[in-house]
Amino acid sequence: MTLEDALSRPTIPVTDAGLLFFGLARNAAYEAAKRGDIETIRIGGRIVVPVAPLAAKLGLKAKFGGAA
Repeated sequence: MTLEDALSRPTIPVTDAGLLFFGLARNAAYEAAKRGDIETIRIGGRIVVPVAPLAAKLGLKAKFGGAA
């Protein structure tokens, strides 16, 4: 997934968010999410990252809906 792809989606997997936005490997991304450093949403057994708030915190603009 590219940064462009991520910014065009409402949510992305924790691993993709960690890698694309922070350069984190899989385990480090999940640890950051567990600490609350990466905002997440739990849907059933799945954990995803909402792109718009993350992009806004980093000064980027999400391209999905009316976000950021």
